[in-house]
Amino acid sequence: MDLLSHWLFDHALTIVFVNVLLAQLGLPLPAYPVLIATGAMSAHGQLSAAALLATAVLASLVADLTWYAGGARYGGRLIRKVCRVSISPDSCVRQTESLFERFGARSLLVAKLIPGFGAIATALSGDIRMSLATFVVFDAAGAALYAGLGIGLGMVFQDAVSQVTALLTRMGTTGVLAVVVAFAFFIAAKWWQRQRLIKELRMARISVDELHSLIDGGRAPLIVDARSEGARRRDGAIPGAVPWPAEAGDEQFALLPRDAEVVVYCACPNEASAARVARRLHLEGFRRVRPLHGGIEAWIDAGHPVTRADGTPCPLTAE
Repeated sequence: MDLLSHWLFDHALTIVFVNVLLAQLGLPLPAYPVLIATGAMSAHGQLSAAALLATAVLASLVADLTWYAGGARYGGRLIRKVCRVSISPDSCVRQTESLFERFGARSLLVAKLIPGFGAIATALSGDIRMSLATFVVFDAAGAALYAGLGIGLGMVFQDAVSQVTALLTRMGTTGVLAVVVAFAFFIAAKWWQRQRLIKELRMARISVDELHSLIDGGRAPLIVDARSEGARRRDGAIPGAVPWPAEAGDEQFALLPRDAEVVVYCACPNEASAARVARRLHLEGFRRVRPLHGGIEAWIDAGHPVTRADGTPCPLTAE
């Protein structure tokens, strides 16, 4: 047994638990390399595949119950913070909330396989007060599928994994450096992907104070709410805002006057969803379109009013 494999063997379950726990808590740590490597070791009889799977599922449950409790305690504010700090540009909550609203607890079965979805889905589960038993059952099944795929890949490709591990061991310090460089490249690639998205969606924004002044002055623009229905129910909406469907068709665009000033907002502080809708409106011939800087979070933090779906005031304030 080479030195690297020996080290993995001695600490395998601890490494798997910590790696999966941190990854599911939101740190940019890929868990599959460790799951694949330890899966290959289990195929050689060095580890118990059942113990590996149980350890990974337990780590996932600990992390996900943390998100669940946070969602129950802080609701939409926690979900917006996930969007703010995430390194993955596809984690803006519009798409993930829509998927969760459509499939409910069943979405937890595949949440970990969809980039940016896992933390938001578990926090939403707490926010909507999904029963703890239902959450644990579906989340554990999803964690087993997620971890089982990684372990299974390691078992199927055990020879290839063993060859790579042996090569890294022979390389010594150079092998360790190669792993570090690969991890750094992963983080850099994610960062570059996010920056590219932000650059692509860059356009003139309107501040919440500017928008509030326009509304107070009787010159309110057409306000488009690009969030999911669940987000509107949970956090309320800017007074007078028009809900915008995820897959808007020609009939939605036909309802809007082309010469109107339009302000689009979403739940993401990075305004990714709002900027996408604004880009689409530009392509459809609208010329006076701006995303709201900071989205609904900035509006609420500034102390401006929000309303429920029925138009009544919503007692939601920044904390």
